[in-house]
Amino acid sequence: MSIRQLITGTALALVLSAGAVQARAAGPAADAADVAAAVETILPEVVAWRRDFHRHPELGFAETRTAAIIAAHLESLGMEVRTGVGRTGVVGILRGAQPGHVVALRSDMDALPVLEATGLAFASTDTGQYMGQTVPVAHACGHDAHMAMLMGAAEVLAGMKDQISGTIVFIFQPAEEGAPPGEPMGGAALMIAEGALADPRPEAIFGLHVVPGLPGTLFYRPEGFMAASDRVDITLHGKQTHGAWPWRGVDVIAVAGQVVETINTLTARTIDPTTTPTVFTIATINAGVRYNIIPDEAVLSGTLRTFNIAQRDALVARASAAVTHVAEAYGATAEFAVKQNAALVYNDPALSAWIAPVLTEAAGEGQVNPATPPTTVAEDFSYFQHEIPGVFWHLGASPDGVDPATSAPNHSPQFDVNEKVLAVGVRAEVLTALRFLER
Repeated sequence: MSIRQLITGTALALVLSAGAVQARAAGPAADAADVAAAVETILPEVVAWRRDFHRHPELGFAETRTAAIIAAHLESLGMEVRTGVGRTGVVGILRGAQPGHVVALRSDMDALPVLEATGLAFASTDTGQYMGQTVPVAHACGHDAHMAMLMGAAEVLAGMKDQISGTIVFIFQPAEEGAPPGEPMGGAALMIAEGALADPRPEAIFGLHVVPGLPGTLFYRPEGFMAASDRVDITLHGKQTHGAWPWRGVDVIAVAGQVVETINTLTARTIDPTTTPTVFTIATINAGVRYNIIPDEAVLSGTLRTFNIAQRDALVARASAAVTHVAEAYGATAEFAVKQNAALVYNDPALSAWIAPVLTEAAGEGQVNPATPPTTVAEDFSYFQHEIPGVFWHLGASPDGVDPATSAPNHSPQFDVNEKVLAVGVRAEVLTALRFLER
């Protein structure tokens, strides 16, 4: 944990504690039953938005149609709206009738270069440009549902404006799936750089993600929840030769094999798996053009997922040194590069404890797990949490009667969202914002 996080977390804990005393004295300003009724009223709109976004997905930093629909909706609710924040990002500001705290809710907007195979009546047939090629595009990660739920939450909260003391900032973020090729940063980092958290500056931020899970359940954990994600690129340089005369060259194919084994061994033998999960995968190896020619270059790439910054830094240093030494042993050279795709999703401990009963209000007794195991999937919501305290939770969205362990995962061509859970997501966002402002 950084010094900033420690200081902010301590201060926030004191504020939350004081707020809890005030809330017990005065009672909540908004009734959960009234919120649930308001959500049910606008639920057909939420479903319609979700299906429209699903039918018309757009890749990162190309979400122009998507952003226009969102901005028009927020403007129709009487909000202050900023567009073009982080290329295509949208920020809506709802100011309550009285001054008070400031809280933010966030949704991502981008889709993936995936050929959809759900068979839905509103399945995507759209295409986009990715790495210079025309590719199929689909909302294979559930961002269509995220946008629809946050638009629904915005409508419910705007309808309660006269009861609200404080300000709610709605952040609709592009390019969560990572910076497109050639872009220096992804959507969260770019929105922050362009003032998404400024004027007004939220005191806390909250977000959710649909994943395989029992429909309507909410789960998260304090501190490290979703892994930091690094891209690793290794380029090996050798000497080309005939496949029949390997001793007359420097065999980068053999070096590549040793590099993979070395990285696997480093991860398995230098990290204590009982303290923090760590995954280091080499996923691609590209080398050679002909079966009987040993090439002079091999390019490897992979992903590193970690939950501890110091441990991650130490592993990267060991891997870089080891790869260099392996290459040198064969007479080759190596270039080792690491680029962060997403930071660690770190759920503020004080907020994590505070939010558990709020999420139970939204989902029902027994439907919230505040101590779920960490997941090696990454999320760039983490960059917002590096600026202000926040909590990110998952919303189970598997089909009815299907074991979540066997339902199609995010990023799969078959991934779909059980629309019955949309109401839970909207209630969770509305109540989180309201209860935070009521403290």
